Amino acid sequence: MGLNLLYSNDKPGSYPNSWYAATAPLLDPFPALSGHTHADVVVVGAGYTGLSAALHLAEAGMDVVLLEANRVGFGASGRNGGQLGSGQRQPQDIVEKMSGQAEADKLWRLAEEAKAVVKGLIQRHNIDCDLKPGVAWAGSSKSDVSHLHDYAKHLQDRYGYEHIDILGREAFHDLCPSPDYKGGIVDWDAGHLHPLNYALGLARAARDAGVRIHEMTEVREIEKGPRARLRCPQGEVTADHVILACNGYLGGLEPRVATRVMPINNFIVATEPLGTETARILTKDIAVADSRFVVNYFRLSADGRLLFGGGENYGYRFPASIEDLVRKPMLEIYPHLKDVRVDYAWGGTLAITMKRMPYLARVAPNMLSASGYSGHGVGTATHAGYLMAQAVRGEATGFDTMARIPNTPFPGGTALRNPLLVLAMTWFGLRDRLGI
Repeated sequence: MGLNLLYSNDKPGSYPNSWYAATAPLLDPFPALSGHTHADVVVVGAGYTGLSAALHLAEAGMDVVLLEANRVGFGASGRNGGQLGSGQRQPQDIVEKMSGQAEADKLWRLAEEAKAVVKGLIQRHNIDCDLKPGVAWAGSSKSDVSHLHDYAKHLQDRYGYEHIDILGREAFHDLCPSPDYKGGIVDWDAGHLHPLNYALGLARAARDAGVRIHEMTEVREIEKGPRARLRCPQGEVTADHVILACNGYLGGLEPRVATRVMPINNFIVATEPLGTETARILTKDIAVADSRFVVNYFRLSADGRLLFGGGENYGYRFPASIEDLVRKPMLEIYPHLKDVRVDYAWGGTLAITMKRMPYLARVAPNMLSASGYSGHGVGTATHAGYLMAQAVRGEATGFDTMARIPNTPFPGGTALRNPLLVLAMTWFGLRDRLGI
């Protein structure tokens, strides 16, 4: 199996030892593909992107096969910080510079639609995933706070977005009593959820809509053509349309995507239940992300644990001690937790692009791909699946808007992208530490 992220850090057929997996009502395994079958559409990857695409296509009456190399929701979709954010991955003022105002307006509307799609799916399919409102952005320096406040005003003035509270140091400290933060904003139309339960809920809905889901079915080769052929160890699928929804686990399946989308690893710990001590973490049940380049993100679990994400690496292997890696940023934010026990520590593979914006592309006339959500995947990935389902059915306006986002290949293709990113991250990490 070599250097394959599908197998580098996880036991095939098993979810990671995360708080999410420990608290989720897991589905019975779906059968592996056996023999040959045909479908209107074959979807590769059963994370948010693939599950959403398959569900929306099946609801529109199409015959859909969904192939997953491991278990549904096994990858980033079942391991992430659970934050449903507003906007695109880059702030809207950056999007305006990148794409121009007319395109930025469209991308803002699509991002608002993304939140609505997620909330609508949860409501329509009765997905029990603890969806709660509120995501705060915290500034660790006065300039960061000033930038966040200016940004909130820009969203109000330019886009009529009225869901943000602007908080100074004292008001922010009342909400999030960390000595590190100097103020920030709270977006009450954003939210947070149990990410694996959300993925499993989408899988149930897709199954009930008639999607033929096959787990433990890795796609090894795709033969393009008017009728595409996907080869797997146990069989093959021919289909009129192909949707690639592999994100950080794409490997070499589609070279054009692989040069623009790079896998990186991110890590989360869950502390022991903190009881009344949670008031020294957060005084309301919201999620938080901060202004560091390598973002810290955290929230409280339903059973009173701190779920804290921080730290990244860029190789194929997770570090020997994820707990040690994540404890360091956690104690920078909450020094009083130095003696708190960590009950779960896990990693996950996400995917980034050079410009930290998603990469949607039509890689063949009947083959679509979406990936590279860069840590903004709960909404964007779900929405990308919905947009690809629309495009397969002939309504490609939203997909085409996302596909016009400028996305350049990593310098040197797949060979140089990792070393260059490590250098960049080291520099930005140093800037964070020095407060530059």
